[in-house]
Amino acid sequence: MPSEPAMRFLADPFGLWRGGVLHVFAEAYDYRTRHGVIDHLALASEGDVVARETVLAEPWHLSYPILVEDEGETWMLPEAWRSGAAWLYRAADFPRRWERACPIMLDAVPVDATPFKYEGRWWLFYSPARRDALHAAFADRIVGPWRAHPLNPLRVGAGGSRPGGTPAIVDGRLVLPVQDGSRTYGGAVRPLAINRLTPDRFEATLGSPIVAPAALAPYTDGLHTLAGAGDVTLIDTKRVVLSARSLGVLAARSLRGRAAARQ
Repeated sequence: MPSEPAMRFLADPFGLWRGGVLHVFAEAYDYRTRHGVIDHLALASEGDVVARETVLAEPWHLSYPILVEDEGETWMLPEAWRSGAAWLYRAADFPRRWERACPIMLDAVPVDATPFKYEGRWWLFYSPARRDALHAAFADRIVGPWRAHPLNPLRVGAGGSRPGGTPAIVDGRLVLPVQDGSRTYGGAVRPLAINRLTPDRFEATLGSPIVAPAALAPYTDGLHTLAGAGDVTLIDTKRVVLSARSLGVLAARSLRGRAAARQ
């Protein structure tokens, strides 16, 4: 992708193919406002970006716009934990217009909630806000009601508990990409091979880290998302840039925070 302007980034790419066009939805973040919105990027079959626009913005931060299709509808479940809830959106006019369909009620406000259908049942993997743990819930329909897995948390620790992309069947086993933040946030993705998943059982094996390829230099400081879209795999990699401008923005933000705290 083309480089983003200073103090901004794109992350969390998820995609769907429609009519020979790859529709990618991603978090567009601005460090100056600490606010993320969801951008849509239309990619031609050869990978060129032919259109881009912001399609979803809320008063709170949005990210991780994972997409699923069910019952003739296209759904998006973006992370919105700063709102204190999770909302499922329906495409009212794909890909540009989205409307809130219903809240997702769980045992905790979720981060990076990842829905998928497996063996005739809807599942949802997620992490509770501000905690390195993997939880699951299940439902008969994407709109719920959702029931928390009785073994929650299924995993704990920064090395492989937070979802990081779309589940897939690999060599006959369900595999969930999970984030490895043990070295740095967004440092790598690991495959979590799930050996058993039922409403009362869970067994899984954590694989080795998948890191940013050297060929993507200078974006080799981390790999954060692994998402399948047909025969294409979407990833985001990062580089860390420290400049006088970024230091000034961070310092001003810190001063504003201290002033607000005093008030």
